[in-house]
Amino acid sequence: MCDKYFTLHDLPQEDRPRERLKEVGVDNLSIQELLALVVEKGRKGKSVLSVSQNLLARFGNLAKMKEASIEELQEVDGIGFATACKLKAALKLGEKALSKHNKFDYQITTPKDVFELLKNDMGNKKKEHFKILSLTTRKKLISIDDISIGILDSSLAHPREIFKPAIQNSAASIILVHNHPSGDPTPSKDDIKMTERLIEAGKIIGIEIDDHVIISDNLFASLRSDPKTSRLWRK
Repeated sequence: MCDKYFTLHDLPQEDRPRERLKEVGVDNLSIQELLALVVEKGRKGKSVLSVSQNLLARFGNLAKMKEASIEELQEVDGIGFATACKLKAALKLGEKALSKHNKFDYQITTPKDVFELLKNDMGNKKKEHFKILSLTTRKKLISIDDISIGILDSSLAHPREIFKPAIQNSAASIILVHNHPSGDPTPSKDDIKMTERLIEAGKIIGIEIDDHVIISDNLFASLRSDPKTSRLWRK
């Protein structure tokens, strides 16, 4: 068995991803080649392109690869801790490039605006993520803050944690957002109970809750727009 670790330079020049990127542009590289640029080196007896192909074979697509843990990435032959960290960072950068998190003048007037803002960040999560959007009086985004990760239960959504970033940002109102990994954005009884509790807390604090939007892979639901739950805002 060969003891040499194969790098990008060991590939034939016409197959080297860096040279191909320079020659044909990044848009014309395959996913395997793009991964090879991040991975950079193979293992003993296996090229970097082979290791990249193993990654794709193990996870199936980039979305599943992005959700994989460091430990799961390291299960792929040829992927060590440092390379797994590089992969996580590269995939996260790609996610952030598609999001509008840095557009603090982004105006939110509809539930669809919330969905478009966060679908790439939350739509494919395996666990429930709960965030709040803090808004100005003109409904422009001030910040997006993570509140919790895991099973979202009404008893765990304490007003202190939820309103703290809104108070710090002098927000006029907030929007509650969480995802349903099941793919069905229909609000649960706990979702409704929690929303009702937080609306009442917001009245006391003086920060209105504009909506509670639930996101799935390609669907969303707005509790304020739903006739069954819009009553919560009319109390």
